[in-house]
Amino acid sequence: MSTTKTQLVLGVKEHLLAGHPITQLECIVLFGVPSLTKVISDLRKEGYKIESKRVPFVAALRRINECATLDPPKNLPIKEVALTEYYWLGL
Repeated sequence: MSTTKTQLVLGVKEHLLAGHPITQLECIVLFGVPSLTKVISDLRKEGYKIESKRVPFVAALRRINECATLDPPKNLPIKEVALTEYYWLGL
């Protein structure tokens, strides 16, 4: 893996381990990492307790729009569409 990719993945890991939840959408938009599944898998292999739950699309959209601008299509039912959110349980 190149240094740039390693740094992007490290950003995702640090985000999670700082106690912030993340979805696949946020991983792509905010960190440029296309596979959150790989990051989560690696963290679990390292012994971290990573949990998941379903959240409305609008919740992830709200977090993204705190530091970037993402405008979904007008006909997308953002309150009904759900994403998987991952979070670290801590020590």
